[in-house]
Amino acid sequence: MYINDDLARLPPVAQLVVIGNGMAAMRTVEELLKHEGGKRYRITVFGAEPHVNYNRIMLSSVLAGDKQLDEIVINPREWYEENGIRLITGDEVTAIDRDARTVTSANGICVPYDRLLIATGSKPLAPRIPGLELPGVCAFRDIADVDKMLAAARTHRHAVVIGGGLLGLEAAWGLRQRGMSVALVHLMPTLMERQLDAAAGQLLQRDLDRRGIAFFTEGQTKEITGVDHAESVLLEDGREIPADLVVLAIGIRPRIELAVAAGLEINRGIVVGDDMRTSDPLIFAVGECVEHRGQVFGLVAPIWDQAKVCGARLAGDQAAIFASKALSTSLKITGVEVFSAGALMAADESDEEIMLRDESSGVYKKIVLRDGRLVGVVLYGHVVDGQWYLKLMRDKEDVSALRERLVFGKVFAEAESGGAKAVDYEAMPDDTQICGCNGVCKGDIVKAIRTLKLTTLSEVRAHTKASASCGQCTGQVEEILAYAAGVDAKATKKTVCDCTEADHDEVRAAIRTQQLKSMDAVRAALAWKKPEGCHKCRPALNYYLLCEWPGEYHDDASSRFVNERLHANIQKDGTYSVVPRMWGGLTTPAELHAIADVAEKFNIPTVKVTGGQRIDLLGVKKEDLPAVWSDLGQAGLVSGHAYAKGLRTVKTCVGKEWCRFGTQDSTGLGVKLEKMCWGSWTPHKVKFAVSGCPRNCAEASIKDLGVICIDAGYDLLVGGNGGVDVRVTDLLVRVSTEDEVLQYAGAFMQLYREEAHYMERSAPWIARVGIDYVKRRLVEDAEGREQLCQRFLYSQTFARIDPWHERASGAAAAAFQPLPELAGALA
Repeated sequence: MYINDDLARLPPVAQLVVIGNGMAAMRTVEELLKHEGGKRYRITVFGAEPHVNYNRIMLSSVLAGDKQLDEIVINPREWYEENGIRLITGDEVTAIDRDARTVTSANGICVPYDRLLIATGSKPLAPRIPGLELPGVCAFRDIADVDKMLAAARTHRHAVVIGGGLLGLEAAWGLRQRGMSVALVHLMPTLMERQLDAAAGQLLQRDLDRRGIAFFTEGQTKEITGVDHAESVLLEDGREIPADLVVLAIGIRPRIELAVAAGLEINRGIVVGDDMRTSDPLIFAVGECVEHRGQVFGLVAPIWDQAKVCGARLAGDQAAIFASKALSTSLKITGVEVFSAGALMAADESDEEIMLRDESSGVYKKIVLRDGRLVGVVLYGHVVDGQWYLKLMRDKEDVSALRERLVFGKVFAEAESGGAKAVDYEAMPDDTQICGCNGVCKGDIVKAIRTLKLTTLSEVRAHTKASASCGQCTGQVEEILAYAAGVDAKATKKTVCDCTEADHDEVRAAIRTQQLKSMDAVRAALAWKKPEGCHKCRPALNYYLLCEWPGEYHDDASSRFVNERLHANIQKDGTYSVVPRMWGGLTTPAELHAIADVAEKFNIPTVKVTGGQRIDLLGVKKEDLPAVWSDLGQAGLVSGHAYAKGLRTVKTCVGKEWCRFGTQDSTGLGVKLEKMCWGSWTPHKVKFAVSGCPRNCAEASIKDLGVICIDAGYDLLVGGNGGVDVRVTDLLVRVSTEDEVLQYAGAFMQLYREEAHYMERSAPWIARVGIDYVKRRLVEDAEGREQLCQRFLYSQTFARIDPWHERASGAAAAAFQPLPELAGALA
């Protein structure tokens, strides 16, 4: 069926026509131009869209406001001109005449070809749902769709996304970032069921719930209602969701109409062989429109491989063949890390599943083993090892020796003699893919660095596109830069976000030295690229200003996460968790009665003792929060700040008052610490503990600040945390009195508040600056320690205010009322 190509059969100047100006088409042209044989072609490209080639997988970033359209352009018009390519945009090809070897466009342009490349891509699936034709209904496939969605976000309020796969979730998040109230309808019980197992899908839904997206899983769409415009989405079970905008994202199918009319062999897609030829030997096809060995494609990695093979074949390379590899999936939602590849679960009893799950940290890992080899991986919350797992799968490496450690990741699994093996980039094959978004291999990066003498990450990005899209491979690209450029490589500056060239320390210094007291002033002084900032920098600036000017700057609630705005933790079903403060883990019969009365009065389904020695009321309705807080407040209970970037708990043991091993009053000291530090805002959450003796029942050695009581006084420990990456504390100092403990605690809190980066726990902060630095500031400099403590106590005069009492008294009442339009939908 397929014949070998031979450049000798082509005329000296051959005509190549490309139908499609998307990622697959232009990547093929790029690969063709790398070969000597590509120089004999005169290339004409037809694009149905009025744009140059852009990175379609980054549309979600444009929708969310993280990138502008010009930032996702892959090949500007100058590139076409420089390579002698005739580009015809906004004009779709409507016919292929295989006998005459011509293509004809909708505008009547007829172009002859010696070779033809079809890259028509895919189209969104559109089920037969009444109302699909209404204005306000769109897909999520191209720039035109994004423009419609952005226009709707400016003038409308409610969006419904139909489909809980990759595209649907990214659309929902983008619209939420644009300020819309977003509901997502998904037919299956869990999200991304093709890429994630049920456990990871549930974690994903929980995290996006907390970010304000409402989910209707197992939801079958019956109808989109409206007269002149979409008004709501009606589900088969009778639930109705208000919708000014409805986005369809339930899947894609190959766009094959042109190939069908031309008489090419078709199945689900345009059938191609290993050489990317269709049933007509003069016609090639790549991308989402093709079918190879019964498989169609929706992910970018195999399409890059197809483009490489097709470009080589068009240039006369008879050896190039396409073969599918194990594929990986990731999600482009800021702060949500998802990675999967291969099998999601065991196929039979001979397969092994190994899982690690930490609910509190939101981390889930699962690997699937078969005959001593890795055949599947699902990662949620911690995906740094994704490409390593993928390489093990593709290489079919025997991992039997690593089995017991494999689920913990590369560093732990390969640890030898107290250290992990560094990546050997010299031995790494040149065709190892580093950047999945742009299909850039290690060899391409090394060649560009050495040939062009690149020394910075930004230069590597500009010349290779590696790490220029989602950025997940940035660390690897930096390591390759260091390997390939050696001593000439320049360190990459870690800026606050893409809005600025300033890093966290420079921002904090500017706020302090230039007396900047508003976010607008900071953005103006440091030449912010976006006048309004972004989702990364707004919370950081809000915290830095609050820390520096506690008596003058007013907290901007809109720059906080939803849990901090509502002073309660949202749960997976849309209800909330309320945790009253219990000083040092102590409570009274009156407080317990009050908690029990509230649980009964408001029909709260779950009452749980937490790991921090408090009681959690789970399942509180949003509209009931102020009344719950009011009743708890009458018993003297205040917010436990379980949602806060601040002091969460001070865990204690009973100490010498009750325990025969106790050496000091650990409970009393814990209460004093908590009453001094509660309400504070810090770069990240903070946990304290006080253990009454070295037996350490309160687990003080894995807290941000821990106190272990001894006969001679108190050992102060800092910089610990639990979770997946456990860090044991460093010994700061031994003191003899409670007053010293309180002073050191206040000074430590203020040093951490003033110098750590926003969203940096004390453990990585101390790992970054070093325990010796902290000791110099706190132990060796008594005057500086006193000043730090006084600054902390001053800031606390503005912080120790119970937000529950304020809201129970009516503050921000509108935030706790259900939207009238949604009341019926969520009933």
